[in-house]
Parts: sequence; structure tokens; C-alpha cells
Amino acid sequence: MSKVVVVNHTGGPEVLRVEDRPVGTPGAGEALIRQTAIGLNFIDTYQRSGLYSMALPFVAGNEAAGVVEAVGADVTAFRPGDRVCYQGVIGAYAERRLVPVEKLLPIPEGVDDRTAAAVLLKGLTAYYLLFKTWAVQRGETILWQAAAGGTGLIGTQWAKALGATVIGTAGGPEKTAIAQAHGCDEVIDYRAEAFPARVREITGGRGVDVVYDGVGKATFEGSLDCLRPRGLMVSFGNASGVVSVPDLGILSRKGSLYVTRPTGVHYFARREDLLEGARALFEAVASGAVKVTINRTYALDEAADAHRALEARQTTGSVLLLP
Repeated sequence: MSKVVVVNHTGGPEVLRVEDRPVGTPGAGEALIRQTAIGLNFIDTYQRSGLYSMALPFVAGNEAAGVVEAVGADVTAFRPGDRVCYQGVIGAYAERRLVPVEKLLPIPEGVDDRTAAAVLLKGLTAYYLLFKTWAVQRGETILWQAAAGGTGLIGTQWAKALGATVIGTAGGPEKTAIAQAHGCDEVIDYRAEAFPARVREITGGRGVDVVYDGVGKATFEGSLDCLRPRGLMVSFGNASGVVSVPDLGILSRKGSLYVTRPTGVHYFARREDLLEGARALFEAVASGAVKVTINRTYALDEAADAHRALEARQTTGSVLLLP
């Protein structure tokens, strides 16, 4: 049996229910994982709330790290005792579970399980945003909304290591200080000042080359106002609500802008792309270019409290659930 956190019907954090469920034995292409750390991500809240449609009921969560306990008879890439991590596989809020081995990644020596669980999904998101969606070049200027969040802290550090000038936004003095300490050249407190005007001031009126915005509805149009002509708006999250653009003419009026809404499902559909991204991420961690910050941990049966804190924007850096 394994303790798991189940969503039987969509709604607020209160719908997360702790249950005991049988695990079973690994079949073809599967491994049984004893999980040691589970990453908390905004996508978990989207799935729980019903914003992202899911077949009910389901075990929540999308990333974790742990140890292989057993493998299917046909599995040769992993063996019991291996430390592994994964992302993008629903059902992570569990003590033990079965995972397709094609989704597993070995945890490199020198990286502990908690760091792997804290960095993988958010770090791979930062990877495809910075290297694939818009290949950031030395000398470019970017804006990262919610720079003190889990993905923001990773993305801004990585962008700075690539040679970009990094402008971040955050809410309040504590969060702006955290963002400043993690790679941002300038941090704008969006609670105290209008960020589009401040971005124009910082860039001498030019605007930024690209905006990375995981906040969504509350910042979308302001983010467009920060771009230079023909710049790219990368909307990759909905923390404040879903973005709607009924009038595409707004893009021409604001400078012949580009907009994209990427997702890791498409960037990592092939295992070779997943391996490439994970290799780049763990190399960035090992080199010190990306330092992983874990600021809160919760017990697995406190998952509802963790969701409340995340949605209330009370967290910075990465948050873990510990089985």
C-alpha cells in the first residue's frame, strides 16, 4: 500500500484527499519507485481546480525523485537502488508508485534527491523557454514576470549566465530582494510602481527583446507594453487567470509583436529532447550557474496547505512535499 493524495472532484485545495492505495508490481517498461521528495508546481493547482481538464479521479502531482525498488522484466536501463527523478507524469503525490522508464532520468552524483525534485520540472521549463522558445543571446534584454517564484529564480539565474540583461518583477520588498540576489540586474516591485513604464525607463525607451510571463491575465497586456518592436511575448502560465486575446490587432498596434504559449509536453515529446534538456539543466546546477532554493517543505498529507500557500503567492523558490 502507498499513501497518495487524490482528486476525486475538482475545486479548491480542500478537494485533495489522502488515501491508501495498492501499488502493484512493475510491468513491461515500468519501474516501482520509492519516492523521497515531490515537487510542487502551479500546474498541480490547474489540474486540481479543473482549469486543465483531467479524467477523474486522479492522484495529483507531476514530478518527484526517489529510488528504484523494482523494474519490469524487460527493463535494462535502470535497476533497483538507482536514484531517479521524473517530471510530467501525473500521480507524483505518493509514497510509492509505478513510472514508465522512458520518463525516468538518473540523478547525477553530487545532486541530492530534494534538489532534483525541486529543480526538474521548473528547470526544464526554464530550459525550453531560454534555449528553444527564444534562444537568448548575450547582450539581449529580457523581462521575467514573478522572478522570485520557483521557475523565475531558475530562469533569471540561467539567463544571466547566458549574458542577458535581466529585468524581473516581484511583489513586495522581500521578494524583490530575493530576485535581486538571484541574477536580476533590475527588479521592479509591481505593487509599488507600474512595471511597463519602469521597463521603458530602464531600457532607455527601447523595450525588451522577450518577456517570459507565467502570471497570465493580470500582467499580459502590461507585458506587451514592455516589448520592443517585433519582440516576443512568451506566456507560459496562468497563475492569475487565463489570458484571452480577442483582438489580434493589439499586436500590430504595440509593435508587430509575436506571442506564443509553449508547453513542455511538446518540447519534450521525444526522449532525446528530454535527455538533452536534463543534461543541460544538471550541468547548470553543477557549475553553480543555477542555484536551487528550497524555501518550504510540507508533509505529503499537508498537500492542501501547500496548494493554499502557492496560490496565495506566499512562496518563493521551490516547495517540496516529503513522503
